[in-house]
Amino acid sequence: MTSQPTQKTAEPAAGGHGLQAGLKNRHLSMIAIGGVIGAGLFVGSSSGIATAGPGILLSYALVGTLVVLVMRMLGEMSAANPTSGSFSAHADRALGSWAGFSIGWLYWFFWVVVLAVEATAGAVILEGWIPSVPQWAWALIVMVVLTATNLVSVGSYGEFEFWFAGIKVVAIAAFIVIGGLAVFGLLPGVDSEQAGLSNLTEHGGFLPNGPGAILTGVLLVVFSFMGSEIATLAAGESENPQQAVTKATNSIIWRVAVFYLGSIFVVVALLPWDSKAIAKDGSYVAALDSLGIPHAGQIMNFIVLTSVLSCLNSGLYTASRMAFSLGQRGDAPKAFARTTGNGVPRTAILASVAFGFVAVFFNYKFPDSVFLFLVNSSGAVALFVWLAICFSQLRMRKIIKAEAPEKLVVKMWLYPYLTWATAALIVFVLGYMLTDTEHDGRKTVLLSLLVAALVLVTAFVKEKVTGGRRPAVEAPATDAARDEVKTG
Repeated sequence: MTSQPTQKTAEPAAGGHGLQAGLKNRHLSMIAIGGVIGAGLFVGSSSGIATAGPGILLSYALVGTLVVLVMRMLGEMSAANPTSGSFSAHADRALGSWAGFSIGWLYWFFWVVVLAVEATAGAVILEGWIPSVPQWAWALIVMVVLTATNLVSVGSYGEFEFWFAGIKVVAIAAFIVIGGLAVFGLLPGVDSEQAGLSNLTEHGGFLPNGPGAILTGVLLVVFSFMGSEIATLAAGESENPQQAVTKATNSIIWRVAVFYLGSIFVVVALLPWDSKAIAKDGSYVAALDSLGIPHAGQIMNFIVLTSVLSCLNSGLYTASRMAFSLGQRGDAPKAFARTTGNGVPRTAILASVAFGFVAVFFNYKFPDSVFLFLVNSSGAVALFVWLAICFSQLRMRKIIKAEAPEKLVVKMWLYPYLTWATAALIVFVLGYMLTDTEHDGRKTVLLSLLVAALVLVTAFVKEKVTGGRRPAVEAPATDAARDEVKTG
């Protein structure tokens, strides 16, 4: 039997193999920047503007602050211990195996449902361009291509995401610059009479529907921020994980400020918040149209498609790495923890995408029953994850200080008071969602709690059956090594 060549391993598994450090610094930088820009920003912002008016800026600022605080906590833990399991692995150590098991599987469930949502959204756009190919075929093509990309190597995922995220970043940056010039009357050759800061205070005022609309706006925009934590998972496969996590954590403030607050400010300053064009065409398309930019709808469709593909690419990567981490800890089938010679968790990827294909099928066959249940029951997972990060950080700070205080290169501000305040705010948002019947907030929380309860019960039953013991991962841990044993 020939020996395996030595490779740089990002996260060793039994037998000396595991994930490979295949992500370059430029990959991590763009993953961190692009991860916070979801397709929901382009598609869902119009409903938030219709609900809160210009006051939607306060909704985005409130959720953005929440994300910054949660990312600071996660950065503290991940810089000290970079791992593909990220917050799930931290919860496992800080709160117990039941916590790591539960939050890991809930997060995996969230992303495999997102795969179906994004694949369908992308298929709708592609079918509009090439109607001869049916929508279901486009969804299949998109899923297959990105699955193949993830199966090749982590570097290929990073390269695709680098370009996907790059297009999003350039597009939003150009939108902010051009729109900003128009708002202040500095864009030559553009008729922007309706643009101006007066749009923030006229048409019923800054809060035309009252202060309560700010909280309703929070419910509509909070889920578009999911994805900012991907950089901490990907850091485990980078050349310098600690540096990557630190950089991603420190840059989250300007990323949220520029891409979310900056672009939404431009939208509500270019057009009156109650403009029929925003409701009809979407906020960003309407804003581009108001500047007289030709083919605004198709330009935005291209940007949204790029965001959808980016979200799909990252969603599959994230779900598979969480499954890999669960497999390593004995909380998922051991096959999930095996990697190929290129450090790719092939079984974890295929299992994740298989559920995604099933969800796509449900979306086409049972959109108003089974698929709607899947979407609603995963809707509040983001808030559950953020809450778990808060409680994990309260314990992990003490553990890190006791074992390796030099690893505290990123620190949560005003610990533990700001951590508790953040947790209280998340609980408040969940509680407020229970009062929301107009936008299905109550249904989302209740169904998500139902799924969370089922996962928790499974976790406690598993712990009772195994006595809390973690099974060892059998060597050889890689698929390539297993094949070598068979043919050696």
